[in-house]
Amino acid sequence: MCLRNWDIKYEDLTYKIIGCAMEVHKHLGNGFQEVVYQRALAIEMQLQGIEFSREYEMP
Repeated sequence: MCLRNWDIKYEDLTYKIIGCAMEVHKHLGNGFQEVVYQRALAIEMQLQGIEFSREYEMP
């Protein structure tokens, strides 16, 4: 079965998150340290109304 036939549980949220990452990359490009991208992605996700936690420690 190919991916496009699967029922993705969080398809809309996944699409929004990938869109945020693409937007960050479009503006920043390559070459920054990871923390710069983390901060920029957090800002973009806030602008898009996506709730998240940064660097959540898994139990």
